[in-house]
Amino acid sequence: MADPEGPRVLLIDDEPPIRRLLRTALGAHGYTLLESTTGEDGLQQAATRLPDLVIVDLGLPDIDGVQVIRRMREWSATPIIVLSARGQERDKIEALEAGADDYVSKPFGVGELVARMRVALRHAARGPQADEPVFTLDALKVDQAHRRVFVAEREIHLTPIEYRLLTTLVHHAGKVLTHDQLLKQVWGPPYVGQSHYVRVYMAQLRRKLEQDPARPRYLLTEPGVGYRLAEE
Repeated sequence: MADPEGPRVLLIDDEPPIRRLLRTALGAHGYTLLESTTGEDGLQQAATRLPDLVIVDLGLPDIDGVQVIRRMREWSATPIIVLSARGQERDKIEALEAGADDYVSKPFGVGELVARMRVALRHAARGPQADEPVFTLDALKVDQAHRRVFVAEREIHLTPIEYRLLTTLVHHAGKVLTHDQLLKQVWGPPYVGQSHYVRVYMAQLRRKLEQDPARPRYLLTEPGVGYRLAEE
């Protein structure tokens, strides 16, 4: 018999108004909400109740939310979305590099949060895009088995670095990757901190792949943080 519960979401947040809001809103969208008000309790619940997704605030009363993310990532690949009033770029980068999948700033719209949750859950259910030989999004097709890229059936010729940058984003479609994460994976650890490399090559990729590079459909910017490949 099928489980009547929707996806189980663990919310680690000590603000009662946020918990009340999400209790109602996520329930209306078919999610089952688990709640925790501290980082330590949240880690315990994550280990014992095995949620499908975790939403964590950074400003917790006992330990910092980034520490919660790091500790969870030692043993779990469960999608993690940060929901925090800390809107500084450094905070977002630190959380993403600790292992968070996405970041939503407070105040937030429930619709945006639910959309980000759906992407994270879909990505987790499907597994890494690297396992799929062909990635398709609208007119964009990346055939990884044959190292070929097409837009509207027209083959696009990419340099080796452009291709590595694109396939790195494909492997993590829907997830924000920071400049340093991209530099480490595409160019290698010695290039960490050289974010201009990413900006230059991203601009080249957009010129080749996007119908309007100034208003990209596929290669999206997270200002000051990094990039994501759209997934829908």
